[in-house]
Amino acid sequence: MAEAPEIPDEAETRARWGAFAWTDANQAKRNEILGRYPKGREQSASLPLLDLAQRQVGAETSTQGWLPVPVIEFVAREIGVPYMRVYEVATFYTMFNMAPVGRFHVQVCGTTPCMLAGSDDVLAACHNKGLVKGRTTPDGLFTLTEVECLGACANAPMVQVNDDNFEDLDYDRTVAVLEALASGGAVTPGSQTGRRDSCPAGGPTTLKDMVTANHDYRGEWTHG
Repeated sequence: MAEAPEIPDEAETRARWGAFAWTDANQAKRNEILGRYPKGREQSASLPLLDLAQRQVGAETSTQGWLPVPVIEFVAREIGVPYMRVYEVATFYTMFNMAPVGRFHVQVCGTTPCMLAGSDDVLAACHNKGLVKGRTTPDGLFTLTEVECLGACANAPMVQVNDDNFEDLDYDRTVAVLEALASGGAVTPGSQTGRRDSCPAGGPTTLKDMVTANHDYRGEWTHG
């Protein structure tokens, strides 16, 4: 798994993020989020507010975003709970980054289905493009992390880059995705072999009329 993340010096972090506040657009989203929960249950908003805060940090730094301690403290104040109640949420879910990451956070699944399907080749492609586990590339583009199951086992091996999954990878397809991201080219999330969702590799074998429409089979069924 990845090495410990490199967290900036606390004084530097507080100087940069100590005055964190919502943008006007995110203030409106914050109000909408808090409006979902009854009075006295604002702590339930910790997860979506942390996500919103991480995305704002990402927008301000041209990265995927992370959660500096002052930003977590800000979210805790927003919902009126001790800092630790929000910190424990931020550190439990791997969707939250506790250290700065690059513009593209490449999370490679190394759990058994992906490993058996070739995740070592995916990692080799990443390494050969200059990505190092637990580190951000010098140009600030990529951060590489090896993670546990991301729930796309039928399309293994796969990686998650920011909010998107890239599936059915091998060495060459991984290189192609990384090069397209680096150059600002178009990338298509999902299967990189062209199959639809998690269909069999050769295409659907049953209920084929359901691929493009909500086909009603009832009139075609016979009952014994």
